[in-house]
Amino acid sequence: MAMNRAQFAKMLEPGLNTLFGLEYDSYPPEYASVFESNTSQKAFEEDVLLTGFGAAPTKNEGAGISYDSASQQWTARYQHETVALAFSVTEEAEEDGLYGSLASRYTKALARSMATTKEIKAANVLNQATTTAGGDGVSLLSTAHPTQNGNQSNTLATAADLSETSLESILINIADMKDDRGLRIAAQGTMLIIPTAYTFVAERLLESQLRTGTADNDLNAIKSGGYLPQGYHVMRRLTDSDQFFIKTDVPDGLKMFQRSPMKKGMEGDFETGNVRYKVRERYSFGFTDWRGLFGTEGAA
Repeated sequence: MAMNRAQFAKMLEPGLNTLFGLEYDSYPPEYASVFESNTSQKAFEEDVLLTGFGAAPTKNEGAGISYDSASQQWTARYQHETVALAFSVTEEAEEDGLYGSLASRYTKALARSMATTKEIKAANVLNQATTTAGGDGVSLLSTAHPTQNGNQSNTLATAADLSETSLESILINIADMKDDRGLRIAAQGTMLIIPTAYTFVAERLLESQLRTGTADNDLNAIKSGGYLPQGYHVMRRLTDSDQFFIKTDVPDGLKMFQRSPMKKGMEGDFETGNVRYKVRERYSFGFTDWRGLFGTEGAA
């Protein structure tokens, strides 16, 4: 149904001081710092795990050499979604408004709605980190990621709130990560990802020169050692106020594929004079290698 003059009666009368509600500032895209951006030309994208070899064994004198074999394992699929929204306005409502074009105001609102949906879909990869299965059959955060060398973990065995102790424990676990055959990999944390509620805690933990919450005159080891070179990043659509994550430098972790960029369209109807406006975009968010992220639910 087209938006008509009855829905905007005040805009047809003189004497208004201002129209408000559509001019709020917006944060820069929050997903862009967390997800690796890619483009796609297909209906979906797939990432396939290839395993390498195990540790080389000792060869005894005169004995035959040992052979190992590599293989293809599980697949992570990125299924693109179409996100779209539209509105219609009558010719009379556009024509009789005394305070500027309705259409121009609401095309901006369309863009804002689309941006919000994109942020929500990105954040939901983390919001569902303990419930939605990935390519290996378990959730993004799990103590039991199946590998050829037994189960591996990218979450704390005992959930913990954000603190110096929990941060150090996670960074140590990241440094001890192994590949699918059990060989150690050179992984390190790069960025702390937090909900809004942890903003001030993160600032104190990462930016203080000395340790926080203690009378000891010790330096802040996380800061002085540069263990989180990209600092912390707030994602305001995270729904759990005490869950947090550390992004690692392992490639092919959290990924976003842009299948079709945002397209705008406008069309007028000859008989009614109504004008319709729409926006449309196609993309997908997800994760491939769970080693790209380490996190924990809060202790509560």
